[in-house]
Parts: sequence; C-alpha cells; structure tokens
Amino acid sequence: MILASPDRRYALALEPEPESYSKWWRISCTAEDATWYAQFGGNTPVEILAGLTDALLSPAPETVPDLWPILTARGWTHVRDGRGNEVAEHPHGIMQLRRWNRSANREDSWSAVALLPNGLGGQEAVWEAHLPDVPHLVASFATALADPAPVARAEFDVPHTSLVTQKPGGRQADDLAKEHAARLARARVTAVRNRRTALTTQPVNSPTPAAPVVAGHRR
Repeated sequence: MILASPDRRYALALEPEPESYSKWWRISCTAEDATWYAQFGGNTPVEILAGLTDALLSPAPETVPDLWPILTARGWTHVRDGRGNEVAEHPHGIMQLRRWNRSANREDSWSAVALLPNGLGGQEAVWEAHLPDVPHLVASFATALADPAPVARAEFDVPHTSLVTQKPGGRQADDLAKEHAARLARARVTAVRNRRTALTTQPVNSPTPAAPVVAGHRR
C-alpha cells in the first residue's frame, strides 16, 4: 500500500514482511528542496509513527524546540560522548533515541529502538526506527515516544504480552473506529487548509509592463 500527499511531496508505503522486526513502514520526501526517508519496524506503535506523520501536515516551524529536554522532562537520561554522538534512554532502559554525529558533508543519523530483556542477560530489539535529520520531525517523534498515556489494544494484540500491563478499557471497537475516522477527517482538513494557505501566501510575480508606444510625427 502506498499513500501520496496531494502535492506529491511525501509518500508513505506499507510493505509487511514475514518478520515483524523488519522495516514495514517507509516514509519519503522527494521534493526539490528536500530529500529524505524514514523507516519503521512492523512492531512500531502507530501512535509513535503518527507523531512523525502528523508533523507533515503543517509547514515546518521557524524555530524548533530543543529535542533532548522533551525526553529528559519525562525522566530519560541524556549522554553525549567525545565524538558528538548523543543518546537518550528511558528510565527503565527499554527505549533509546540516538543521534550519530556525521562528518561536515553528511547529515546526522537518527535512530530509535525499543528493547526488552532476552532472558540471557542481554536485550533484544522489539522494533527499530530510522529517522531523517529534520529537526521538527524528530522532535514530534520524540514527543510521541515519551508520551506516557496508555494506548488501546486488543487483549493479546501486542508483542510480549507477559511484559505489558493491561487494564480493561471502556471503549469498544465501534468507538475506536469512530475515533480513527474522526482523526482522518481532521488530518484531511488540516492538509487542505495548509495547502490553501501556502497557495494564497505565495508571492505573485507582476507581469513585466509593456513598453510605451511612442507615436511618430504626422507628415
């Protein structure tokens, strides 16, 4: 399945693989002024994925908040090494957001990973994400990543159910479907409104005035 934005600037592809740890989701930008891509494993919670896709509906802000305080405000630790690489880690060690400092002629590399104990003293990845070096998109993703709000899932529709705290919810499938439809409707309205704003605020080039016609003397 492939979705494209109305202006053809962005594309979202869902290509399920037999292994849920593979990259299922791919988002790309092929605009003339920006080229990037992001990819997400099949187990990536859709709420976190939406943190990035929602940011695509609005123009990039003029100023972007510092990313790391978004996470440290939730109790995450933040470490920077001597090479300029940075990593923020969830207080329980189950989630990391990393930035790899690249050379001056290459963009930085961002990645996120969810980790769980493998029973052998180590950890295994539940899902991974690779993000573009676009500050406001990474900030939106980080905001969703650190959001402590519970999410709605079927009783066994999560990986590693033994490690998940589940509580009965009052919402039923019909309610969730209505909420999803409302969310899509809001997204469409936002996209259309922003597109109209962009069109009406574009500078209009005035046509070059015609050269004046000089009448000759009558004989």
